Amino acid sequence: MLSFDEVTALLRNAAQPLEKTGIDLADADGLVLGEDVTARLDSPRADVSAMDGYAVREADLPGPFRIVGTSSAGSPSTTSLASGEAMRIFTGAHLPKGADRVLVQEIVESEGPDARIVGEYGDNLHVRRRGSDYREGQILLREGTCVDYRNVVLLAGADRAKVTAWRRPRIAILSTGDELARLGTAHQTPGTLPESVSFGIAALARQWGAELSDRRSIRDDPSAIACAAENCFERSDVLVTIGGASVGERDFAQSSIAGGGFELLFAKAAIRPGKPIWAAKNAGSKYVIGLPGNPTSAMVTARLFLAPLLTALGGGRYDDALHWFDLPLGAALPAPGEREHFARGYRHDNEAIPLTNQQSSSQATLAKSDLLIRQTARSEAIPQGGSARCLSF
Repeated sequence: MLSFDEVTALLRNAAQPLEKTGIDLADADGLVLGEDVTARLDSPRADVSAMDGYAVREADLPGPFRIVGTSSAGSPSTTSLASGEAMRIFTGAHLPKGADRVLVQEIVESEGPDARIVGEYGDNLHVRRRGSDYREGQILLREGTCVDYRNVVLLAGADRAKVTAWRRPRIAILSTGDELARLGTAHQTPGTLPESVSFGIAALARQWGAELSDRRSIRDDPSAIACAAENCFERSDVLVTIGGASVGERDFAQSSIAGGGFELLFAKAAIRPGKPIWAAKNAGSKYVIGLPGNPTSAMVTARLFLAPLLTALGGGRYDDALHWFDLPLGAALPAPGEREHFARGYRHDNEAIPLTNQQSSSQATLAKSDLLIRQTARSEAIPQGGSARCLSF
């Protein structure tokens, strides 16, 4: 069996970004930019007012002034200010020619066309200069940046309707097992279990930038699994199988899919939970990740291996999905034994609290977890208060 670090290295080396494509900005959230993005205009496009008030000439202070017009955002005035003149102006409006200061409306008293200052105006000019935010042609975001809601505002403000980005990986999920029942029906059929894990894997995949192309549940039949896998690959980059990954008499997933142009990257990992995980890749940049059937095992291994694979396929760095950090333990963890252990826990008052139930089939404790606590193989127990390596889960 390979260690966690050895499996990580294999997947990191195998994962290559898919391809770049033009994307409407409205659909770019979460994608990784495939090229630098520049501004198509200055921001602001002219000297504009930062406040509601009156545009005046600095040389005419302290007034009085004669109001000669109005300038509002989207309707700039074409009037130039002469000596002693002022213009009513609103936030975001272009300053008229000749003006170089805005007096906020709270310190100006007007009557008809006449205005005078009745308060302190200070040194703040209340003017945003042309290009003070960015200039036309300026690089705003570099290739490799992950577009988020803040970047969307920047790119839209720079008049970018489209961007070039690495496309989202498409993922298909294939659950195997004769015992699995369609969701909502298991309570009617003795001996069956709700097919639950694929829903969690789909949610995790979306969180890490993928889109779901297919989700199926297949009985434990090698030919049925092989046929379903072939159909799934027509619309997906990554096939995730759930169950059938062990060595039991009814575990067919790996033997049904590996081969047919796929090279097995690894067959199992020396970790707990999740030992039966496996992965394969073909020459056409299609991937298979075989997850264990137990819910916690599946979700832990998906977080450790599927999340970084999807990140790399989408143009990010594999290790961006594996940001480890240290926290003190709120309760002791026993020694892990011969296999590396990823204990489930949760963060509370800046401590990592291990859950008492670490069984790989537990779903109630899975829902309480937001941390994986890493213990390397054959390491010592970690006492309460001891430092532990953690990963958001």
